[in-house]
Amino acid sequence: MKKMVMATAVTAALIASCKGEKKEKIEVKEEVKVEKVVAVNNVDVTASSLTWKGTKPGGAHNGTVALKESSLLIEDGAITGGEFTVDMTTIKNLDIENPKSAANLVSHLSDTDFFDVAKYPTAKFVITSVADNDGKLAVTGNLTVKDVTKSITIPAALSEAEGIYTFKSDTFNIDRADFNIKYKSKKFFDNLKDKFIDDLVEMSFEVKTTATSE
Repeated sequence: MKKMVMATAVTAALIASCKGEKKEKIEVKEEVKVEKVVAVNNVDVTASSLTWKGTKPGGAHNGTVALKESSLLIEDGAITGGEFTVDMTTIKNLDIENPKSAANLVSHLSDTDFFDVAKYPTAKFVITSVADNDGKLAVTGNLTVKDVTKSITIPAALSEAEGIYTFKSDTFNIDRADFNIKYKSKKFFDNLKDKFIDDLVEMSFEVKTTATSE
């Protein structure tokens, strides 16, 4: 009887744990029309980073992508706009120790199966509005990946030290299927069994300015 009770308790704990690990994706909406952002190119791209993590049954890979010329507009210590260009040619893997295997993964991610980097060498995020919710920023913007643009809202924070602003997001999840990235997606293919790749891609970013932006 005690063994049965223990087994039931363990099963319940596992179920609760699995439910707790469920990923919530960022909601996508139609693109918001905005005026062109005035480019000031004040982002320190060498000190800024965009991280990614993709998962599949029994495994995961993670890495980074670099930014190109980008702008973060700040007035009176608050974000008023911004435009960030992601250099898709700089996709990097961080978890595979074998250099050849890591290069093979990056090559696959860069191919037409995924991001088709030769045709779409950049992605872009353009801020359209910012709301302050009890000290946490809800940053809404147009995300363009390949030939798809959607409006998303990202939780983030802004801080300043010695004239340098840091714009940092919480971890968030993008559904790659929303941006027409189909490879081994259960939303596009049937009978994949355990050979699928999760649609949700975990991301975060940290953007630093080169100097005071006000």
